[in-house]
Order: sequence, then C-alpha cells, then structure tokens
Amino acid sequence: MTTTITVNGKTTTVDAEPDTPLLWVLRGEMKLVGTKFGCGKALCGACTVHLDGEAVRSCVTPVEAVGAREVTTIEGLKGKEADALRQAWAEVDVVQCGYCQSGQLMSACALLRKTPKPSDEDVSSAMSGNICRCGTYPRIRAAIHLAAGSVAG
Repeated sequence: MTTTITVNGKTTTVDAEPDTPLLWVLRGEMKLVGTKFGCGKALCGACTVHLDGEAVRSCVTPVEAVGAREVTTIEGLKGKEADALRQAWAEVDVVQCGYCQSGQLMSACALLRKTPKPSDEDVSSAMSGNICRCGTYPRIRAAIHLAAGSVAG
C-alpha cells in the first residue's frame, strides 16, 4: 500500500501499510537514519520527530496518522532555535555517546519554539520523555538555557 507524506519539506510516496510506525518509514523507506530506535514504546525519546512542530514519538505514530501534516526529522531541523541549540550543544559539550541526541535536540527545539525563555520546570517537563543513558542531563539543561538566551538576545 502506498502513502503520501511530507517529510522535511518534500512530499513523497512510500510503500507502507497504514499501521507501520513512522520511524520505520523514515529509516527504512526514506533512509533518514538520524532518528533512532530506542525502546519501541515511546518511553525513551530517541525516535522524536516533529509533526507540525510538535515533538512526537515516531516509534508509536502510525504512518496513517501523519495525514497532511509536516514531519520534520533531525536532518531537516532548521531555524534560529535549531541553530542556537546546535551551537549550545557544542559549547557545553553535551554529547557523550550521542545515541539519544537527535531526540534530545528535537524535543529541545519544540520547547524553545513554544516557550522561548523556559524555566527549569519547563525544561524538565519538555525533556522528561527523553532518556540519556550517559546521564548528561545537567549539560542538556545548561545548553537549552544557553540556546534560549542566544535566541532571545
């Protein structure tokens, strides 16, 4: 069965059953492997993408649920918030193993677009579904605040 979806600004037709998780379409059909598989149950956040700007877990989002909405993956993440986050991630030296980072960045970017000057509580709430096995949570929080200051300034 074919389904038409828009990913990173490009509309494409993919060969997938309607209940196929979006993650498998992105990675398998479209070869966009920046979005990671972690748990398959929407608990770890490694598979986070944006659906019309909202952070969602692609491992539990069936491709049929996308409809006409825009999917953005880490490969297509753009804008002042994304640029500020990438710079802050490097400045704070957030990354250790890196496996969770695309999901972390996707969640952080959705947060900054919704809440440009987040409190610690806002950050904790927005990032609570993203697990970092290396425990870089303090650096992630610091980088988000640094990026928020950069975007606001």
